[in-house]
Amino acid sequence: METFHLSQSSPVDPLEIEPNVTAVGFFDGIHKGHQKVIKAAGRKADELGLKRAVMTFDPHPSVVLKNSGKKARYITPLGEKKAILKEMGIDYLFVVRFDKGLASLSPQDFVEHYFVGLHVKHVVAGFDFTYGYKGAGSMRTLPDDARGRLTHTVIEKVEKDQEKVSSTRIRKLLDTGEVSEVERLLGRPFYITGKVASGEKRSRTSGYPTADIQVDESFYLPKPGVYAVSIRLKGKKLLGMANLEQKPMFYDTQHVSLEVHAFDFRGDWYGECLAVCFHQRIRSERNFSDTEEIAGQRKQDEAEVRTFFKRN
Repeated sequence: METFHLSQSSPVDPLEIEPNVTAVGFFDGIHKGHQKVIKAAGRKADELGLKRAVMTFDPHPSVVLKNSGKKARYITPLGEKKAILKEMGIDYLFVVRFDKGLASLSPQDFVEHYFVGLHVKHVVAGFDFTYGYKGAGSMRTLPDDARGRLTHTVIEKVEKDQEKVSSTRIRKLLDTGEVSEVERLLGRPFYITGKVASGEKRSRTSGYPTADIQVDESFYLPKPGVYAVSIRLKGKKLLGMANLEQKPMFYDTQHVSLEVHAFDFRGDWYGECLAVCFHQRIRSERNFSDTEEIAGQRKQDEAEVRTFFKRN
């Protein structure tokens, strides 16, 4: 998969791009609704003998339009989005820089620069996709904005339990720790990636050695607590449990802490990059007075997590 980072100040050479069918949207999470759009674009590309492409935006439009100054958090930060799209067989990924200049483009100029200029012959998007200044462009206006130079397909909303599958719905579920429901909407477990760092390692004294994960601040995190997790490390899948906290147990600081214990694993994984997949929330976070109390609770957690995996 070739990735092109685009902005008005750094356009791509059109000669680098072959005619393509493009699925366009922000696609945070690449949930089942997004997958329907992307797969439809792939089928159309195969039908027409064109390249498969996806167009996304960075950062999220709300960062620019709301001008809050807050750093956005994503279900799938750009790096994870790239990895998933590569697995889906995408040929081109267009990452368009969302800034005030892009937000001020007329719908016609947006189509000219980012569809026609990139040799897009067919656009696939969800029913609610908009583009151009104040979202004035839509899939309904696209034929006029493109002046007949491309065709398009509109994908209607995907529902689960009579409710639209959306990134907003998934974030709300993460806020309440309902990661099993998130998995149902994504079609895969919710996961975060990070590097194992040497930390306080206090869990070693409770008989449960843990990996302290450096959590990328761009990830949207689930509600703090103890979770049944699987760990992807060097092509292997390990089962275990994770403790996600708003602060370490022994110090009154406010940064996020993620400690992971892998069952039946012996080895040193410091410095390794891994993915932590969240399957089920077991309990809320707690404060403990000593390591003996921690050890007792960890045994209970392990028993519950092992039971969960036996049943699932």
